[in-house]
Amino acid sequence: MAARKGIECPTWRPRSKLTSEVQLHLCGSVFTLDKELLALKSAKIAKLLQRSPHEDLSLQLRDIPADQESMELVGRFCHGFEINLSTENVVRVACVAQYLGMTESHCPNNLINMALLFFEDHIIPSWNNSIKALKSAENVLQQAVQLGLVDYCVESIISMVLDDPRLLGEPIKISISDDDSDENENAYRPNARRKLFDINWKSEDLSTLSLRLYVPIIQAMVQRNVPQEYVVANLCQYAKTWIFSNDKVGDHTPNFKRNSQREMVEALVKLLPNQRGLVPCKFLFEMLRFAVALDANAECKNGLETRIGKQLDQASVNDLLIPSQGYAKDEKYDTECVRRILKNFYCNYTGPDPCGLNSVAELIDEFLAEISADIDLKISTFIALADMSVAASTGTQRSSDGLYRAIDIYLDKHRHLTESERDDLCRVLDCNKLSDEACEHAARNERLPVRVVVQVLFISQLKLREAIPKEVQGPENRLLKLEEEEGDRKSEEEVRAEIEKMGSKVSELERECHVMRREIERGSVRRQKMSMWKEMKRKLGCTTSMHDCNCHVKKKKVHPR
Repeated sequence: MAARKGIECPTWRPRSKLTSEVQLHLCGSVFTLDKELLALKSAKIAKLLQRSPHEDLSLQLRDIPADQESMELVGRFCHGFEINLSTENVVRVACVAQYLGMTESHCPNNLINMALLFFEDHIIPSWNNSIKALKSAENVLQQAVQLGLVDYCVESIISMVLDDPRLLGEPIKISISDDDSDENENAYRPNARRKLFDINWKSEDLSTLSLRLYVPIIQAMVQRNVPQEYVVANLCQYAKTWIFSNDKVGDHTPNFKRNSQREMVEALVKLLPNQRGLVPCKFLFEMLRFAVALDANAECKNGLETRIGKQLDQASVNDLLIPSQGYAKDEKYDTECVRRILKNFYCNYTGPDPCGLNSVAELIDEFLAEISADIDLKISTFIALADMSVAASTGTQRSSDGLYRAIDIYLDKHRHLTESERDDLCRVLDCNKLSDEACEHAARNERLPVRVVVQVLFISQLKLREAIPKEVQGPENRLLKLEEEEGDRKSEEEVRAEIEKMGSKVSELERECHVMRREIERGSVRRQKMSMWKEMKRKLGCTTSMHDCNCHVKKKKVHPR
């Protein structure tokens, strides 16, 4: 960037009599300019006029990186008029000035210095202006790169994104697990000051840039460790703007448009992270559809299939319905692509929880039910996909009803199958895992082979035998349980009655004890009075007891006869 110097607005000077006009046929327009004034500001024109004064300058300047607006500004500047630089024209004006050699060494206060100073003051500090300036440089990109203007804009953009990743867009919320809680707590949150005083903090979107500008900026952001979830958000927005918003790709799409979209798809896939859970599964499938339709290279399609395989448990059956492409398309949907995705899923699945495997197995069953109506679907393709579904649920108690439904639809739409082919088709079905409703339907299904119907009837008979003893034992067990509950209730009532009886007995005993205590107290007083009287009579010699009266009478001894 040029050093900052004082800028003096050039003033218009009248031409001398020796000055001659020159007509330049540039950018589809004719510009009538003064040779002397041009040479005074432009080292290139001065050199050309010095070498051959009468040669047509239009031929010498035919490769000038200018458009009509920038050439008008250069002409006005050379003739001493004031010019208005803006975000949209400063890069092009700087490139023209550089091409014409309008430097400070040739003439003080020249145009290149003025343009660079404006660029430094008004473009670099602003997110919006940096993006606008880059978009305006599309037609002079090579010269803008050589001049260093593109690098300055890119560095400014990356610095602002590192300070505030929201400039790329809000992250896409896919699914939050317990393991992601720490990451969510540590995620970027704008400070209160930015929220309050920077309401319109974003208006220009980075995804509006052309691919040749966009790709190096994203690559630089990844190298500078910009949070991946924000980069992914902008990549998705870019695809939505430039790829998904266009009409569906078909055989009648112009080649230049197909080539442009193919280039975009291949470039964006290289920028996508490989980590599971960062890129929405639906977005990956949409990209894969365009990659197949546009005949993208194998690296691009393999990259998408691998990323999808890592998170296939998050997909829906509609995601798997990828139309077949090419002139020799026999089947309606691209089942080979689905098989490769399934293979990637099984190869990359390391979780101890079988929920992911069960989800994918159910997804395959639903997919088979959707494509079974295709009359061109080969039986070998159906069996291969069904085998992958069965392998995923081996060792689990997952129901086979979904697979049975798909088989029934296939048999209904392919009635030309032989008995042997129908038997081969049904070998993937585990009748032991059919529900009672499915068994009842299969027992009356005329499309099934006889072997399968017999097997279903046998399994139903076994289930019935197991159910009868349970039903017989059920009422007895319930009666015993009721008797036990009744006995428990009676025991509780008896205990409660005994407690009440004991309580009444205790109360009665307390009353008796109280009465006895009173009687004892009265008896002790009476005995005390009688004892005193007896003692007094004894002392006075007036005893009246029977013992005292008969004390001198000898008892007559009576002998037995």
